[in-house]
Amino acid sequence: MNILLYKAWSPYTVGGLIGLLSWFAFATVDKPLGITTAFEHTAALSIQAVAPQITHTNTYYTDPDKKPQIGWEWMLVVGVFIGAFLSSKLSADRSTDNGVPALWAQRFGPSASKRFAGAFLGAAVMMFGARLAQGCTSGHGISGVLQLAVSSWIFVAVFVPAALLTAFVLYGKVRHEHV
Repeated sequence: MNILLYKAWSPYTVGGLIGLLSWFAFATVDKPLGITTAFEHTAALSIQAVAPQITHTNTYYTDPDKKPQIGWEWMLVVGVFIGAFLSSKLSADRSTDNGVPALWAQRFGPSASKRFAGAFLGAAVMMFGARLAQGCTSGHGISGVLQLAVSSWIFVAVFVPAALLTAFVLYGKVRHEHV
């Protein structure tokens, strides 16, 4: 059977593949995996386009190591979108629920606009947290842990229980119906 047609993969297979991708990233661009930097740079470039004078007074723009650019991180973002789209098409796992998963609808109702507002708010909170932590789950949880960075191990020790608690608060105990 073709593994690309699976709706779910083994977490061990996925973990191994992510590890290989991380090694490839270090070998080719000498950078860790991470996605939020692309959004940070895009926001900085947008501000620079609207108020170019800021580049002379804000230290963010004068630090040569942090110069905002559309770089390899955006290729990772694009790859995630393309990969998710292809995966959902190949596995026939495309949702026909108008953007409202059954679990969400069960807890919050069938409103697509409410679902998208919740997704946008959740993404904004996660982006704020990722910038506050100076890295996201891929930056800390994958690349930082692989490099044995103490800050990344602390991040993982905090974000896993926080994610579980958040899911429990939002959805409560889920009862699976056996079909």
